[in-house]
Amino acid sequence: MRILMLAAENDCISGAKVGGVADVIRDVPKALAEHNINVDVVIPDYGYYHSHYNGECVAEVSFSFAHQQHTAYLYKLHAISSDKVTQYVVVHPLFQQAGESRVYCHDEDKRPFAKDATKFALFCNVIAECILQGHLAADIFHLHDWHAATLAVLLKFDTRYRDFANTKLVYTVHNLALQGTRPFNGDDSSLEAWFPSLSYDGQQLCDPRYPFCYNPMRAAISLVDKVHFVSDSYAEEVLCASDHQNGIYGGEGLEQVLADNSDKIVGILNGCEYSNEPEPKVTLDCFLRSSKTCLRNWMSRFEQLKTVHYLANEQISLWQDSPQFKGPIVSSIGRLTEQKVRLLLERADGEVALSTMLNHLSEKGGRFIMLGSGDSHYEFLLMQLMAKHSNFLFLNGYGQSLSDDLYLLGDLFLMPSSFEPCGISQMLALKAGQPCIVHGVGGLKDTVKHRENGFVFEGNTISEQVHSLQSVFNEALNCYMNNTAKWQTLVHTAKASRFSWQSSIEQYLTKLYNH
Repeated sequence: MRILMLAAENDCISGAKVGGVADVIRDVPKALAEHNINVDVVIPDYGYYHSHYNGECVAEVSFSFAHQQHTAYLYKLHAISSDKVTQYVVVHPLFQQAGESRVYCHDEDKRPFAKDATKFALFCNVIAECILQGHLAADIFHLHDWHAATLAVLLKFDTRYRDFANTKLVYTVHNLALQGTRPFNGDDSSLEAWFPSLSYDGQQLCDPRYPFCYNPMRAAISLVDKVHFVSDSYAEEVLCASDHQNGIYGGEGLEQVLADNSDKIVGILNGCEYSNEPEPKVTLDCFLRSSKTCLRNWMSRFEQLKTVHYLANEQISLWQDSPQFKGPIVSSIGRLTEQKVRLLLERADGEVALSTMLNHLSEKGGRFIMLGSGDSHYEFLLMQLMAKHSNFLFLNGYGQSLSDDLYLLGDLFLMPSSFEPCGISQMLALKAGQPCIVHGVGGLKDTVKHRENGFVFEGNTISEQVHSLQSVFNEALNCYMNNTAKWQTLVHTAKASRFSWQSSIEQYLTKLYNH
């Protein structure tokens, strides 16, 4: 069997990762190869990867897109391919606009996804041509998130590809909140602008909330053979309507489409890689010195000093001058988005939730280290909290080695996501022996068990969720400080928790690929 995987990200390639989908595209093909499955993986070339990874041009493809003739190139990356897994990139100027090497663009609010939607539509067009011309062939086409969804539309509706219309299509939804919606027409980033001669069924492609718009994610759900969500619980949650005001994140407008296609839906938890090698020891002093090095690098990227970096550097110096403390190190790593930090920054009883939690942590002699970047509004609020609380260090950036060390350093990992399709951070924290505090949703619910390997909070409204979070946080602190035996059991159980890719891949073969 041969699988063709299309995605926007791939962590096998340096610079081609933004979120967890990149980890999946890195790990799943290797795990499938152990079952004697051949996998071809293709992403766009955002950063001249073909020259960095000993690329060989295996196809030159000419095609029509948006009323113009284009040429793209398919490169095989020999340096990171293996006997069973072949890594490809598609080279075209649209993927490296203005000399930039970014995976995603940041479009203005009135034209969301405009640039990205165009470049990923072109990417899907190139793949369709490669399939038609025999440069890529597979028994199953496996598409990931909205970025790859337009391939399903082309295979089903463009008569040029009719010989492939019945090839099995599998679609993985990593995050239902991002759907790539664009107009059907009337914009240079629209379905009819990209493919002016395409005859299509708008009822299968339209956004249920905006019927004059093309929704790639809805299209794929309607057209493919199997729809895969990355945890069992998330696969159930998306069948219910969202109610953001009350902190409920469900089908995001696609709940009825999903209900109508419920026979296709499969929930399979993502996996995590484990090693038998002993974990290195990380001390707070070592971590703080590494943090200062990262801060200097981050500072050097701007002509003017960012206040958040200055305050973090000052906080580190204060901690280095007073290294002794008796409480736990609480850690958190992730993108600063509404999904990840909303509950921490909601007000409860007149105070920001995180501020109250930091006060309780201070009473126990503990400290909190958060690593991440994202929404500038959330970055500003967290910076203000760092200025107010001497036991809070907010590192506004990202570094892989810093992240790895923080997993090993922390005593308690905090991941209060409002929704979480699967989540990898909690798996990495558990692997390092950190009990986790999580919201009982999606993959968090499926991996962290209350008072076994961590603590789980719940609630049917924002207020209930925030109060439950604070209550569980206090419970965890009290357990750490006052019940050493119980805490060590939690640590041991966390470290022993296993969510292997091999277990997940067995379900891929039986439930998705029917192999």
